[in-house]
Amino acid sequence: MQVEEELARFSPGKDTLLALGVFDGVHLGHKYLISQLTERARQEGLLSAVITFEQHPREVLSPGTELSYLTIVDEKVGLLRKEGIEAVTTLSFTPELAQLTARQFVTLLRRHLRMRGMVVGPDFALGRSREGDVDTLRVLGHELGFSITVISTVTTNGEAVSSTTIRNALADGDMRRVARLLGRPYSLRGQVTTGAGRGSGLGFPTANLDVDPKQALPSEGVYATWAYVDGEAYQSMTNIGRRPTFGEKQRTVEVFLLNYCGSLYGRQVRIDIVERLRDEKRFDTADDLKRQIAEDVERGKAILNLQGRG
Repeated sequence: MQVEEELARFSPGKDTLLALGVFDGVHLGHKYLISQLTERARQEGLLSAVITFEQHPREVLSPGTELSYLTIVDEKVGLLRKEGIEAVTTLSFTPELAQLTARQFVTLLRRHLRMRGMVVGPDFALGRSREGDVDTLRVLGHELGFSITVISTVTTNGEAVSSTTIRNALADGDMRRVARLLGRPYSLRGQVTTGAGRGSGLGFPTANLDVDPKQALPSEGVYATWAYVDGEAYQSMTNIGRRPTFGEKQRTVEVFLLNYCGSLYGRQVRIDIVERLRDEKRFDTADDLKRQIAEDVERGKAILNLQGRG
């Protein structure tokens, strides 16, 4: 079985305390669960480990479903390690895996990952038809020799933190709410590619960011952002949309870096999105657009100066 082959490659080397899930966004709720996992693993002399799925289960269980992600796999793995997890591995969520019973799946985790315990949220479930809920896992754990620790849901400002809540806030362009739920600004990253060059003609040269097509984007509009090039931070303005003034339809991410000199073509750039300035809109003339961009820059600078770097 593919799942068994992937788990066998993990080979942790010692008994593990494990968390399992999509962990999309690695948000405040995930971070709290991870902090509890790492502390308990330290106390019990176990290896703290996370298995994260490469695909969202809904994409497999409901064929044709297309989901966007708050964090692409490589970024997600990096964020999990940054939280102190000693071992992170990815697992393909396949139709074969989806048909495993809860008993079959946890038996594989015991065998290949030397799992001595799991740390889970209150609504966690695994196995075919989500049969392995917390109560079922406790029974299996007593029989097979592993513990189940349930971590409560995290709330902020009275709102439960979840990937779905963050995705909804992102769709509204509410970047302050997104940052509050994530515990950090929302980021996009990608390589700078060749654009139409219109920004230079307007006096505001932009870098076109080739963002992973699976990455969730905020609602279309203009945003105050921080751009990072080779570890250096630059104030920037970012347009996410379809450039209606020029009649284009393909969605793009264009970044104008203040006080940056030199070519960005082919470079990797990360942007942290701080606040939405306005909707994307069509202008009658290029001069009207140029005046609006100048206003956006001044307003964006004021926000970034007040907020500071994340």
